[in-house]
Amino acid sequence: MSPRPLPTESAPEATAGRTAHRRRYLMCRPEHFTVSYTINPWMQPALPTDTATALRQWQTLYDTYVSLGHEVELIDPVPGLPDMVYTANGGFLIDGVAYGAKFRFAERAPEAAHFTEWFAANGFEVAEAREVNEGEGDFLLVGETILAGTGFRSTGDSHREVGEVFAREVVSLTLTDPRFYHLDTAIAVLDPVEGAHRGGPDRANIAYLPHAFDAVSRAILAERYPDAIHVAEADGDVFGLNSASDGRHVLISPRATGFEAQLRERGYEPVLVDLSELLLGGGGIKCCTLELRGGTR
Repeated sequence: MSPRPLPTESAPEATAGRTAHRRRYLMCRPEHFTVSYTINPWMQPALPTDTATALRQWQTLYDTYVSLGHEVELIDPVPGLPDMVYTANGGFLIDGVAYGAKFRFAERAPEAAHFTEWFAANGFEVAEAREVNEGEGDFLLVGETILAGTGFRSTGDSHREVGEVFAREVVSLTLTDPRFYHLDTAIAVLDPVEGAHRGGPDRANIAYLPHAFDAVSRAILAERYPDAIHVAEADGDVFGLNSASDGRHVLISPRATGFEAQLRERGYEPVLVDLSELLLGGGGIKCCTLELRGGTR
């Protein structure tokens, strides 16, 4: 399926005080999806998985992005690498530079080369990772600041490395609940447009799950994002925060009903997409979505 071209990636659509910005994403069809090993608490190989259901749910996510005017690129799935569907872990990209992933677990390690090859073939300058990191799973761009997670996957040394690669401020946050093993399972970036605040205060905002972090990280988040949405544990437990936002539309799990109501109260427009089959592998909407910033088309 060919992605629908966009006239201008940054052209905004404003409604009810919130602005939707067209984004460019990388996705991977879950043609080989299954759960055959355990590297997070969500993965239970003894439970059956349905690849056909995963494909249907993934296709709905793809179609939703396209219907909202976003551009979706595809990387080919590779037999034996069922977790390639979670493209967010494949790298972290800003201004046409791709900081490659270096996976913690051997089961996912071969994915890194496939993502790096795709980045290079599609006009990105690749920065090779020396430190263990799992891409946009643990690095989130909020305004011009990189929030960086550690505790289960990416190491603290990768926070230093990503800061050197992009010459950005990096704020380290420590995850403490193994169910929320990547930062993008515990924080949702609601206003994702880089540089939107230039010439004024940084108004980029987030939603997060307070109990997923240690006390120091909670204090940092409270100070930096006083207007953040605090999401209840019940919504976090269904991967409600593993979401994608264009600044107006926020794609979330239909089971995250409390978070849905909080978003509507703030003027965002929740878009409900069910990825329950892919949650069996420990991934949701954001896990299946890697943002491509810069590069050639």
